[in-house]
Amino acid sequence: MTEYGYLRALLDAKGIGISRALELYKHFGSATEVFAQRHSLPVLVRNALIPSEDTLRQAEAEEAFCAKNNIRILTYNDADYPQRLCECADAPLLLYYKGVADLNVKHIVAVVGTRRITERGKDTVQAFCRELAGLLPDVLIVSGLAYGVDIHAHRAALQFGMDTVGVLAHGLDRIYPSYHRPVAVEMVSHGGLLTEYPSGTTPHAGHFVSRNRIVAGMSDAVVVVESAAKGGALITAHLAQEYNRDVFAFPGRINDEMSAGCNNLIKHNAAALITEATDLTENMLWTNTESDRKIIQPNLFPELSAEEKLLVECLSEAEQKTISELSQQTGLAFSKTMASLLALELKGIVKGLPGGIYRLQV
Repeated sequence: MTEYGYLRALLDAKGIGISRALELYKHFGSATEVFAQRHSLPVLVRNALIPSEDTLRQAEAEEAFCAKNNIRILTYNDADYPQRLCECADAPLLLYYKGVADLNVKHIVAVVGTRRITERGKDTVQAFCRELAGLLPDVLIVSGLAYGVDIHAHRAALQFGMDTVGVLAHGLDRIYPSYHRPVAVEMVSHGGLLTEYPSGTTPHAGHFVSRNRIVAGMSDAVVVVESAAKGGALITAHLAQEYNRDVFAFPGRINDEMSAGCNNLIKHNAAALITEATDLTENMLWTNTESDRKIIQPNLFPELSAEEKLLVECLSEAEQKTISELSQQTGLAFSKTMASLLALELKGIVKGLPGGIYRLQV
């Protein structure tokens, strides 16, 4: 049985759940090792971790399907897995990805909102993406390929030359809604399609809520364009807050139904008010210029550990970097990177910014 097969068995185990499965995986280092060491676990967990023949057959069939359709299976420990998700307690252990975009680029923005987008909302999405593309051409736009704000965000990103990824609530053997298939096909070559669900999984209400956590967790910031007083975009915004992501919202007139959600987010300090892309980039301290960078020698800090010196050296090469970038570029484990950054922050050498971004203080 392959590691993928054990991962499927771990996720299919009754009574385990996503968060507990992730805890077990992180503790033992792999799904294969979880099952190899299951005798050391409590009886109820041990009894749940018995792979069935059906799981084995499904895993083999899925691996063949993915190989045939150029779908990459990304596991939690893979370098190409969206590293920002590793900061979330309910991160998916498995992701299926068809596309070309780097899921760990420096800037990732989720654009979400109502399915019942207004003409004003369409204009807002268009203007926002056009300006953002001019400010940060390398930015990745993430949304959910749904009707309304989602699909307009994907289309605008493609129009203005930005990569865009759609996070789906079903397997990659279908596109829902089917009307968006032409856009989805274009996105595969200029972004991608991402899901935690294997082929054969159909969309239903619970999947969309789970999908929203991936949209929020893999992004640095979530932008809500339009929303009624209740809706999926507000769920995504609240999840983003839980994950310590920055949330922004476009305001609207007080009597507009599709502005009620955004206005409430702003009113309750759950989102920062923005009217243009510059507001986002300034709040996030994002810049596309390479000037004014300080080159700081790590030997100026002899009291630092080897890992801390490595991080200081890496940060001296850029104005700021995400935890994921630092982990990848230094070769340090993600957990070691986080621990060393915390130590550096306590020493006053680095400063933590919203969205898991760090820069040198000195």
